[in-house]
Order: sequence, then C-alpha cells, then structure tokens
Amino acid sequence: MAGLGAQMKDTAWVNILIFGLFVAITLVVVFRASRNNKTAADYYAAGRSFTGPQNGTAIAGDYLSAASFLGICGAIAINGYDGFLYSVGFLVAWLVALLLVAELLRNTGKFTMADVLSFRLKQRPVRIAAATTTLMVCFFYLLAQMAGAGGLVSLLLGLDSKDKLGQAVVIAVVGALMIVYVLIGGMKGTTWVQIIKAMLLIAGAAVMTFIVLAMHGFNLSTLLDAAVTKAGDGGAALLSPGKAYGATGTSKLDFISLALALVLGTAALPHVLMRFYTVPTAKEARRSVVWAIWLIGIFYLFTLVLGYGAGALIGSKEILAAPGGVNAAAPLLAFVIGGPVLLGFISAVAFATILAVVAGLTITAAASFAHDIYTNVIAKGEVNPKAEVKVARRTVVVIGIVAIGGGILANGQNVAFLVALAFAVAASANLPTILYSLFWKRFTTQGALWSMYGGLALAIILIAFSPVVSGNAKAMIPGADFAWFPLANPGLVSIPAAFVLGWLGTVLDKTKESRTLQAEMEVRSLTGVGAEKATPH
Repeated sequence: MAGLGAQMKDTAWVNILIFGLFVAITLVVVFRASRNNKTAADYYAAGRSFTGPQNGTAIAGDYLSAASFLGICGAIAINGYDGFLYSVGFLVAWLVALLLVAELLRNTGKFTMADVLSFRLKQRPVRIAAATTTLMVCFFYLLAQMAGAGGLVSLLLGLDSKDKLGQAVVIAVVGALMIVYVLIGGMKGTTWVQIIKAMLLIAGAAVMTFIVLAMHGFNLSTLLDAAVTKAGDGGAALLSPGKAYGATGTSKLDFISLALALVLGTAALPHVLMRFYTVPTAKEARRSVVWAIWLIGIFYLFTLVLGYGAGALIGSKEILAAPGGVNAAAPLLAFVIGGPVLLGFISAVAFATILAVVAGLTITAAASFAHDIYTNVIAKGEVNPKAEVKVARRTVVVIGIVAIGGGILANGQNVAFLVALAFAVAASANLPTILYSLFWKRFTTQGALWSMYGGLALAIILIAFSPVVSGNAKAMIPGADFAWFPLANPGLVSIPAAFVLGWLGTVLDKTKESRTLQAEMEVRSLTGVGAEKATPH
C-alpha cells in the first residue's frame, strides 16, 4: 500500500475530469432554477414549491455532509465501534426534530428561525439574538465543510499532506465556487443540487458497500476480522466500545457530551430548520422528515461497512498519512476497490456533498442577516423584497470569505468532530428557546435572550479553552496551550446551562408578554391556521 499516493497522483487527471463534469452539470441546474427567483420567498424558500419527498431528499442531501461521508468513514476506520456512534447519534437526532419541531415550525414561521422565536416576544432584541446564533452555528458548520473540501480536493490533485499552501488555495477555490452557486441559484437552485447530490451519494455508497462486502464473501464477520488483522496489535479494540472514549473518566464524559450535542443539535440547526419552509404545508414538512430519516438511516448503515472496509483494505497508518488525514478514508477506499474512475466519481459526489451543504448554510446565514437584521431591525420592515434579496446576496460574499479563512485554519481536523461542535453550539444557543417558545406559555423575551446569548457564549468559551483549540499536537493551534476545560465537546455543560438560563430569565422577569399572541402562536403551530400571514408585530 506504500505506493498508493503515487498511483493516485498518476491518475489525478481522471479525477479532475469527472469532478469538472459534475461541477458543470450542477451549474447548469442552478442557472435554470434561478430563472424563477423573482421574490424573497423564491430566493429564501424556493417559492414553497417542493413536495415532502423532494424536500426530504434535499434534507438528506443537506444533512449528509462531509462529516457523514468523509468524517464518519474515517472515524470508523480509525476507532471502530466508537466511530460508528457518530452515525447513531446523527440518526437518532431526527426523532427529536420530527416529534418536537418540524411541523410546529412550519406552521409558525415564514423564512427563518427568528420568525418563530420573535412571534410572541419582542421583535428587535429576539431577532438580533436569533440572527447572531444562526450566524455562529453556520460559521462552525462551515469550518467543517471547508476543511473537508481542502483535504478531498488535495487528495484528488495528489498534493502532499504537508503542503498547507496548496490546500489553502484549494479551500479558497472551493469557497469561490460556493459563492457563485448561492448568488445565482438561491434556495431553489441549492435544493436541486442537494437532491441530485443525495441520490448520487447514496447510490455511490451503495455500490462501494456492495463491492466491499463482495470482496469479503458478503460476510460482515469476515470484514470485521480483516479490519482487526490489518490493524495489528490492539486491533481487537476496533470491535469494542472505548477505543476513543473509554480510556479515562474524562473521555467517558466527553462521549456523553458528544451524544447530547448530536441528539439535540439537529432540531436546532438553522439550515435544517429553514428547509421546512420550502414546502407548502405542515403535513409536507412532516413527510419531509420521514423521508429524510429513511434515506439517512440507510446511508449510515453503509458507513459501517465502508469504515471497516477502509480499515481492512488500507489501514489506519496509510489513511492518516494522506492529505486530509482521517477524512481521506472513503476516497482512498474508492481508489483501492474501483481505481481512478470510482475515485473520481466518489470524490465528485463528496465534493458535491460539501458544495450543497455549504450552499445551504450560506443561504441560511444570508437570509438570517438580510431578513432578520436588515429588513426587520435596521429598516423596521420597510424594505421591498428586491432590496432584501440584494442585501442577502452581498452577505453571501462576506460569509464566503469568512468561511474560506476559517476553513484554512481548521484544515486537517476530523470533519465529523468539527460538525459535532456546531451541533453543540446549536443545541446550546437555539434549542431551549425554540422549545420554550413553542411549549411554555409563560416564557418571556428576557428568558429567550438569557438562553440564546448565555448558551452561545458558554459553548464558544468552552470550545476556545478546550483541547480542540490548544494544548496538544492535533489542536487547531498546536503550538499553544491555554486549555483549561477538559472536554472536547461543550454540550454536557452548555446545553443544560442554556435551559436553566431560559427558565431563570423568565421567572425573574417582571414584564408580561402578550397572552393574545401566545394563544395565536399555539393555535397556529398546532393547526397551521394563518401560517402564510406576515409576523403580526
């Protein structure tokens, strides 16, 4: 396997050809979809024109990010059982979204999460807080996608894993391409790219899974034995809990923290919540989630085979030495079992995965700033839709530039792990306020602000002073050491704290919120009556 890198360099032109073809096709799709972008509803919510199955497929395309394909396959190849826990957490999270959030949000809001949170609370402060948390969650999620893009395209081009400048240039090009997609296509173009990408990703993973199982006699036990044998001494740890999260008491707490973030984070991710507004009714929103759960569940079963397949056929040392490190497991496996053509196809699909998710994140962040901050706070609602969309497009460019810088800084980190941080921030900053707004009649503006700002600040502070950023060789700043928080994921502390802050802020608040608006929100969220009206104040 020592010559694997050299073999891939020799066939890099095949990868680039397939990759370029895919980009060209999706750009045509985006251009065609963009012709109907006439209003703000068209740009942000695709004119609410997608069916439940279409939107469910797009949600799967949005959710099955670089973390799901590149990060989880790598995590399973390196850590075995503990790596597969990412798949379990990401999937179980959809039950929370289905049962507590999807239908109610679709009934209550228009375009963004802030529409829901500010419905019965004070508009200005709540919209600013919601837009702030949305932008921060999108930023953390973008870090993961851009880091995955850098490693993936570097692998395609045959760049050396130590060529940081080359990978930085790659990330910049990916960011520029992402900006073009979103500027032109809006939500409709982005949705179609996500649908195409979801179908190709699941089909590509199915083909790879079939080949890997065929190479091992369609016997999962044989495959697991091969992975253990390839790992050498200590390989048996791949089949047992604890390789990544069982060595110490701190690592066990880290796993609980990770699980909390994964299970509760999905229902609070702004770019996932925004997808519920692209369907015409709450019933279609519910159907969307059911479709998404089936597609995502099937895909995560494939990751189990692909992760152990990479461990069995390539080995952890070869994976970790490749550009992108642990994120290279799936592309390397494609090359080993199918040569340059399969690698080119899988890499193009993986890149489409990144592009579609990044586009969804970017349009969500842009909508949040343009719709919530500019239109409803700065201009106080006196903005025509064309001006609002123009502001959104300018915001896209700024977000793209920031994402490029962050992606260069985060390059080399496991993308599944980086996404888990975004989930922790979302669950801390957004979920308590969403649930309190929907289900607690007494909830007040002060409670919302304490919960959102407190949860967001606590999550970010704990991440900044955790082993993720400094204190070890794998940290984002390897030469520094200012870590005092022992856990790599802040969810165990920041999520319960945000719920407590929301409760405390409410019970200490002397002001009374509008009972009329609260009652209207309850009726609307449960029945959908009046869901197409503008926010009332």
